[in-house]
Amino acid sequence: MSPTTDSAKPPMTLAQALRLVSENPPQSASDTFQVALVCGFTPLHLQTFLTASLRRRMPAHHVTVSTGMYEDIAGTLRTAAAQRLDAIVLVIEWADLDPRLGFRRSGGWSPRSLPNIIEQVRMQLAHVEQLVAEAAVRSPLVLLLPTLPMPPLFPTAEWQSSAFEAQLRASIASFAERVSSNPRVRLVNDQKVNAVAPASARLDMKALLAFGFPYQTPFAAHVAGILAEAVENRAPKKGLITDLDDTLWGGIVGDDGAAGVSWDLEHHTQGHALYQQLLDSLAEAGVLVGVASKNDPAVVDEAFARPDLLLSKARVFPIAVSWASKAQAVGRVLKAWNVHAESVVFVDDSATEIAEVQAAHPAMECVLFSAEPAAVFDLLRKLRDEFGRRTITSEDEIRLESLRQQSAIDPGVAAESAGYSETLLASSQATLSLVFSQDADDARALELVNKTNQFNLNGKRFTSRAWADYLSDPSAFLLSAVYTDRFGALGKIAVLAGRVNGDHAHIDTWVMSCRAFARRVEHQCLKALFERWPISTIRLDYVDTTRNGPLGRFLDDVAKRSDAGMVVTKSDFEAACPPLYHTVLVTDGVEHERCARTTG
Repeated sequence: MSPTTDSAKPPMTLAQALRLVSENPPQSASDTFQVALVCGFTPLHLQTFLTASLRRRMPAHHVTVSTGMYEDIAGTLRTAAAQRLDAIVLVIEWADLDPRLGFRRSGGWSPRSLPNIIEQVRMQLAHVEQLVAEAAVRSPLVLLLPTLPMPPLFPTAEWQSSAFEAQLRASIASFAERVSSNPRVRLVNDQKVNAVAPASARLDMKALLAFGFPYQTPFAAHVAGILAEAVENRAPKKGLITDLDDTLWGGIVGDDGAAGVSWDLEHHTQGHALYQQLLDSLAEAGVLVGVASKNDPAVVDEAFARPDLLLSKARVFPIAVSWASKAQAVGRVLKAWNVHAESVVFVDDSATEIAEVQAAHPAMECVLFSAEPAAVFDLLRKLRDEFGRRTITSEDEIRLESLRQQSAIDPGVAAESAGYSETLLASSQATLSLVFSQDADDARALELVNKTNQFNLNGKRFTSRAWADYLSDPSAFLLSAVYTDRFGALGKIAVLAGRVNGDHAHIDTWVMSCRAFARRVEHQCLKALFERWPISTIRLDYVDTTRNGPLGRFLDDVAKRSDAGMVVTKSDFEAACPPLYHTVLVTDGVEHERCARTTG
């Protein structure tokens, strides 16, 4: 698959949008995706395109996009703030900040009015900022700032930017800086909008004056697609596997030698330098970067030892280099990461190798590298988009090191197929922090629930609204586990959510990172539930999936299958539980320690 620019993709047509909207599945409480569209103009086609774009991204959901009153952003935001929605989409245009910056009001464009307009815009932005903060408390908010041209109210010629216009844009930039710091606000990047439509292809004066709808139809489709992407906020990919020759660097290292390959302007291979630079940046942000190459390992080591390499070897793991097939090398990288192919991107300059890897790992996204300058730029944008994340968490920072530590464990004391040996577990000096809470804003917990596949109770996914609704039940609980041992920290690696009723608990979702497999964290989680409440039974909403075999095998050891899933009794668990060597710290979602115990 070759990278393509956004502008090269044709926008959705109105007929296509109407067909998607008409095919909305029946509404149900569990599968309804609710969005509020807040704008000062008549929503018209934007509402249709947004509904259709969301339907395309989440076909199993019934999508509803509600709107508010014309020219009443404040009132519509207040209404949305009182609800718990899957998302609020706020679209601001210049006329929303002062009617004199629009075309439907004849408020006067006198030069003497410009200072007053600037003051009015600043006051309105301050008001909107407060409303955004209030609305984002209960629902994630997507924000699009003005995209349309301002009217010709400034005294300068069109080619010259007026100082007044610069002040207006500075006010918007300052507002954007403040609201984007809110973790519940997703600010649309104006470069994304610029990539799909030039300024001349946005405003529809005829529709604006006749109906109050300001966008040309193709632009409305493009904007809706970008907004839907921001609403979906899909999880980033986990890892990138790269080829070396004519991909990471220019030239063939086996023929040219380590000193003969290049990545610089002098040799016309600057595209490879930019690619290296981006990979190093991604790795620093927690993305796994590995190598799959047909090559001589010794020569590759020489190339990686060059001090001018922009991708630090310390940030690459593993380096799978041999003369075996590329697909096999990719498989070895996936095994070392314990990550499924669908979460990984493979980059290679050979269409043949791309086809081989795609055939062996059909769920993997495979991207053809081209050193042509425009193609390099498109690739860099695509990769940043695939791996983009709002913040770098502590789990991101330690992910690579934990994998290195795990691979470095002495195979003489490591476990066979069943996991780690008793010797290793007993000597690992593991500490497990278990946190009970009902915190719907724990982003890492929801990320694990929606990304983890192999140790996943039933494969169910939650929108942020559904997750918050679930945890608002007084009987609900959220248990998170943070793990560290003498080999390094793994961070937050397990999430368990359920409800307690009387003498039993019901587990509705349970996921654990693949990095925590075989460390008996799962046993400690069940033990913590039995110790926290006077319960005798735990029921688990277990469903077999194509990938949750590890969890199924664990449950077969401690639980009994029934029509309602899996059932674990306290006595059965105690009889089946192996020795546990962790130091366990239990807290109630606050910083203080509630209790500490060592089990063995």
